[in-house]
Amino acid sequence: MSGVPQRQRVAAYAVILRDESILLSRLSERVTRDELWTLPGGGLDHGEDPRDAVLREVYEETGLHAQVGDRPRVLSAHLPGAWRDGERVDAHALRIVYDGWVPRGSPDPHVVEVDGSTVESAWIALADVRSGEVPVVPMVTEVLAELAAPLQRQRLAAYALIRRDDTVLLTRISPRGHHSGYWTLPGGGVDHGERPATALAREVREECGVDAEVGDLLDVHDVHFTGEAPSGRIEDFHGVHLVFAATIEPQAIPHVAETDGTTDAVGWVPVSEIESGRVPVLDLVLHALRR
Repeated sequence: MSGVPQRQRVAAYAVILRDESILLSRLSERVTRDELWTLPGGGLDHGEDPRDAVLREVYEETGLHAQVGDRPRVLSAHLPGAWRDGERVDAHALRIVYDGWVPRGSPDPHVVEVDGSTVESAWIALADVRSGEVPVVPMVTEVLAELAAPLQRQRLAAYALIRRDDTVLLTRISPRGHHSGYWTLPGGGVDHGERPATALAREVREECGVDAEVGDLLDVHDVHFTGEAPSGRIEDFHGVHLVFAATIEPQAIPHVAETDGTTDAVGWVPVSEIESGRVPVLDLVLHALRR
């Protein structure tokens, strides 16, 4: 458009999903006279890293502390004839859009920034967005149309089957872990380059406060599901579990040794209580007991 000022803006936004809802911010009247919702985010300050910018903007617009992934989309929108600060401009918007997430248990969203470009934030049902019942800016529709599948994550872990008479040593998953309140075998993730038996001895020490002698590999168990990680991120998760026989000294007294971890209780649980269903356990436990 001849004679119209050119304006280019670089901004960062986050797509944050929970269950069947998306976190959106409603634009103020000084941005648009229409009621429109958009992704939380905004313009980069000069010299600001996009990741820092989006986390700052999400907090200012929703009051939530988010995390974002490492592979953003970059959207480009040429908007000749757009209104900016009361004048007609030839606008070019570059939008860096991250996949984001917030922990389960976060407070309800609320606007923190005073006199900003948004006046409200909320979890909006995806069905209402897709049906058009909730009006959104084109960027939201564009992002939802190409929304990626959940992050795929595979985890290798080692676990110990430790028996004593008619009981088995189990740990209970804390609210920080998936399947909170369920009991499982002591053990955990194998670090890169770590021998599985070494990892298992370390995990038993951290979770149960005792030293274990790791024996033979009994079996390999796996689980595959899509769900919300403790961080709030939706993951397509595949867990591969190496189950080892193990023993501890007869005089050893298991106790929770790691604070603020994913274990909040440890104890000898009668096998009969597990098999009857009176003690909730992960399938890993039942699988190991069948060995």
